Order: sequence, then structure tokens, then C-alpha cells
Amino acid sequence: MKTNLTVGAYIIHEDKLLLILHNKLQIWLPPRGHIEPNETPDQAVIREVKEEVNLDIELLQYKRLYTGRNVREECALPFYTNVHSVGDHDHFGLFYLCKAKDITHLEGNLNEIKGIRFFSLESLAVDFITEDIQAIGKYALELSKIQVKS
Repeated sequence: MKTNLTVGAYIIHEDKLLLILHNKLQIWLPPRGHIEPNETPDQAVIREVKEEVNLDIELLQYKRLYTGRNVREECALPFYTNVHSVGDHDHFGLFYLCKAKDITHLEGNLNEIKGIRFFSLESLAVDFITEDIQAIGKYALELSKIQVKS
């Protein structure tokens, strides 16, 4: 089975997680998409969020070690990765903890999504959000509290 490289943005705002209702899959997910040729994962997740919900984001997790000589850029660290099925193929997903720079421009791209909603930790536990998104979302919300303090 074919496996594509993808990114997803777990965007936290005021202790809530942004999820979108995906047009094709008909499930609630974080903004996400494929990594394009010659694109870093950081560039891909920033582009996908802008395309899907019109937000500029900040990636929160970096391990700053060294830039120079052969290292042109340090990239954000995914807080979680997995391989998941999307029906006819698999995705290797890199998931990033993010925050919106300015939430006032939030707007869904109707070609890709049917809805946008913020979920608190408690409101994630509903039947219409899949168990994997609930688990990863809860972890992202917990991690964001630690990330903000450090």
C-alpha cells in the first residue's frame, strides 16, 4: 500500500483545540495535508493551516542546537507521529503543537472543510470525534500547558 508524508496542526487557543470537519472524510480532524516536493514539514504545516483555515501559526516545539555550515535551518519537533489509513492509502503523519498568531482571521476554506470548532479537553469526549483524535487532542492540550510554562 502507498504511504504519503503528511503534517497536521494541533492549534491551541485559550486552552481549546481547533478541529475542522473534513469534507471528504466527514470526520473532525486538525488542519492537515500532504508535504509537497521541496517543502520542509514546517513549511507544509504552515501552508496547510493557511489554506484550510486562513490562520498564521507559530510552531511551538524546537530543540535549538546548531545552525551553520551544513545545517541551514532547524525544524520544529512533532509532538506525535503515526501511520494511519485514509482508505485507499496510508499517511505517515507528523503532528505539531501550534498556536495562532491572530485568531481574528479564522475562516474555513469551503472547498476542503464543512465546519470549524474549538474543543475544550472535556468537550473532546463526544461520539462524533474518533478515539484517535480524542487521544491525540487530549495529549496536545496537556502538552500545551507545559509548553507555555517552559
